[in-house]
Amino acid sequence: MDVTLNAVEVRVLGSLIEKELTTPEYYPLSLNALVNACNQKSNRDPVTSLDESQVTAALDSLRFKQFALLSGAGGRVSKYRHALVEKFRFTPAELALLCELMVRGPQTVGELRTRGERMHAFADLAEVEAVLQDLMERTPPLVTRLPVQPGRKEPRYCQLFAGEPDPTELAAMAEGARGGAGGERIAELEQEVAALREEVAALRQTIIDFRKSFE
Repeated sequence: MDVTLNAVEVRVLGSLIEKELTTPEYYPLSLNALVNACNQKSNRDPVTSLDESQVTAALDSLRFKQFALLSGAGGRVSKYRHALVEKFRFTPAELALLCELMVRGPQTVGELRTRGERMHAFADLAEVEAVLQDLMERTPPLVTRLPVQPGRKEPRYCQLFAGEPDPTELAAMAEGARGGAGGERIAELEQEVAALREEVAALRQTIIDFRKSFE
């Protein structure tokens, strides 16, 4: 990349892409919504606690670099969107993969397909690999394939918006991922259980209201 983004800029940019693809009805994002998106606990690695000043500084930098735009200027609340389609002509599939790499770090093809499904429906692993290959063959390349880490069977891929990856940092991340995989799965299951409980409670209330209408 000719321009290198810092970690906060990458998180802000990834969050803007994610919300455009998953909740377009609430996009572009206000500053408050963007801060919440950056700091959400699901689909984020690492989880952050950025404040408004940090996100504002990242937005100013991204706008200067033409990666983000102020949308709807003059309204009561300023809203922001990314400018990657105008700048790079990305497809929805490319945006989905880049978003995952920005908000969750290096991942395998299988992880990218599973986690990216919420933003783009990939037909199979071959499609994911083909999109990654296209991103790696751009000039300059926007994605790179990492060496297979000890204890892993598949290579991982990472985005290059933040520059070339540091091998030492990647090794530490891989070690942390192996140690935290169980905890992450437990957290995901807890979220699923909580969501199911909310659905059951809503159904119960619907049944109660329905019965009352005949009393």
